Amino acid sequence: MSLIVANDLAKYFGGQDVFRGVTFALARGAKVGLVGPNGVGKTTLLSIIAGLDQPTQGSIFRASGLAIGYLPQDVRLQGEQTLWQAVLEAFAPLRRTELELRHLERLIAESDELAVWRQYEECQKRFEAMGGYDYEWKARQALEGLQLGDSLDLPVSQLSGGQHTRAQLARLLLQRPDVLLLDEPTNHLDLQALTWLEGFLQSWDGTLIAISHDRYFLDAVANEIWDLSAVGLERYRGNYSAYEAEKVERLARLRRQFAQQQEQIRATEAFVRRYGAGQRAKEAKGREKRLSHLERIELPPELQPMRLRLQPAPRSGWVVLEAHGAAVGYDSARPLFVTGDLQLLRGERAAIIGPNGSGKTTFVRTVLGELPPLDGRLMLGHGVVTGYLSQAQSDLHPEHTLLEEILSVRNLPLGEARSHLALFLFTDDDPFKRVADLSGGERSRLALAKLVMLGANLLVLDEPTNQLDIMSRDVLESVLEEYDGTILFVSHDRYFINAIATQVWAIEDGFLRSYNGDYDDYLAARRAAFEEQRLASQAGREEPKRTSPRSTRQARAAQREERQRSERRQALEAEIADLERRRGELELAISSASLRGDVDAVTSLGREHESVSASLESAYEAWAEVAE
Repeated sequence: MSLIVANDLAKYFGGQDVFRGVTFALARGAKVGLVGPNGVGKTTLLSIIAGLDQPTQGSIFRASGLAIGYLPQDVRLQGEQTLWQAVLEAFAPLRRTELELRHLERLIAESDELAVWRQYEECQKRFEAMGGYDYEWKARQALEGLQLGDSLDLPVSQLSGGQHTRAQLARLLLQRPDVLLLDEPTNHLDLQALTWLEGFLQSWDGTLIAISHDRYFLDAVANEIWDLSAVGLERYRGNYSAYEAEKVERLARLRRQFAQQQEQIRATEAFVRRYGAGQRAKEAKGREKRLSHLERIELPPELQPMRLRLQPAPRSGWVVLEAHGAAVGYDSARPLFVTGDLQLLRGERAAIIGPNGSGKTTFVRTVLGELPPLDGRLMLGHGVVTGYLSQAQSDLHPEHTLLEEILSVRNLPLGEARSHLALFLFTDDDPFKRVADLSGGERSRLALAKLVMLGANLLVLDEPTNQLDIMSRDVLESVLEEYDGTILFVSHDRYFINAIATQVWAIEDGFLRSYNGDYDDYLAARRAAFEEQRLASQAGREEPKRTSPRSTRQARAAQREERQRSERRQALEAEIADLERRRGELELAISSASLRGDVDAVTSLGREHESVSASLESAYEAWAEVAE
């Protein structure tokens, strides 16, 4: 059964075609990956499917009573509620039933009327059928999975942009609509959250359309790929890898058919020219007429990829970067993490991975010399010249034109500067656009255009594939594979890491650990370590065949000591969480009292804040001692 059917959809903005000829039927249970180059109208199509926009022509039909959940790229939750309260709005009907249940319980306490008891039993059945006894647990699972478990009490007004998006995603997943529409859902997720989301969507029995440039995500989740272009929509069965293989075959077949038809057209035209006025004129006119009615094969417009070529890297020393016990962060008492002994040698490529907020960008800033290490040593080698691509493209000036940005790197003749921009798909009047008017993908391309002019031998890249479509990512991968310098990069794109990395530097439990190989090798090493730990733990639980009374007493004493230390650590962690929460409440209260001009309240709250902060410092110190 089809939930949504579209016929010959087209969308125009002014005189410009976004797309046309889009026809599809969305089956129940389908999990669709919507792909296509940037600017082809994927977000516009998703908005039309959601009913938030209308096509310029064509028709779209939705099944009666269909519930659609839509996650746009930019989300801002409104209101004064906390994150926890905002996410629980996903269960609004269930929570109304819960309030009714509590009301009936109060009535029962006051009266023994049979009618009230029957109402209560009926309400309780409805509450249980709606999942009333585990909805809070489901909400916590979703928030933990999306790395929001530590932010439940934060007012939504204090959430970051990524937290807003993840909170709305959690709310949509908990609502379990008939059709879920996700526009770049992986943009603000770290690898842990990505893995959780993939597992959730794989087991979910609903219908999904997701726009994504994350090829691992599309391989894990999609069972159908829709390829959108300016002239229509092509559908492919299977995940992204299956789509890639089939598309190559389709294009090869189309090129053969196109070549055969072109040969037929040329032969017919030559016959018409030769015999149009002779004895075979009647036959020539017949062929000409058939040619005029021929349905001609059109090749899809070539999607011009970026033609990047990095400058040859000047030779650096053999050791490009090394660290020895370097503490990274902003507070020496609580560094974000500490490195072991690390070395990045000339020509190697290290991927930095870790949860959001773990300090990846802070480490990049430390490598670049913007922040000193809090302890230990971190240094660049001899002759190292860095080229930096920031996640936010912060080195771009909003009021500059694209030409001015390029000329700020190197003073080139205008024609040469425009030719350089053309390599990054900025043609016609694009070089005279302001940076402020560019899309996210265009800003990424401009930042790359500046980077390749530097002639660096150490590229430091912070999320370089953000905002790039899959074709542009493929080009970037191929260029970096051929680059003869050294690369240090932050990424959540597992496909990109596998294509580029020779090492993975993972931030785990407050340490930066190095693993040889790509992302798959890193996962294999983690699984092997986990299995070794499991076997060692299992062996430790087995009763030894021959042990002396003394060694048994020592083992039991060690186990008792470890258990006590673990219990003490857990108690301290709970105490720290409570103190941090209370300190945050006090800071909000002090801010509110200051705005009111309530001096007495500010003084009283300030004293309590000092006391809580002192207790928190003591708890941190105690935790550090136990952890050591």
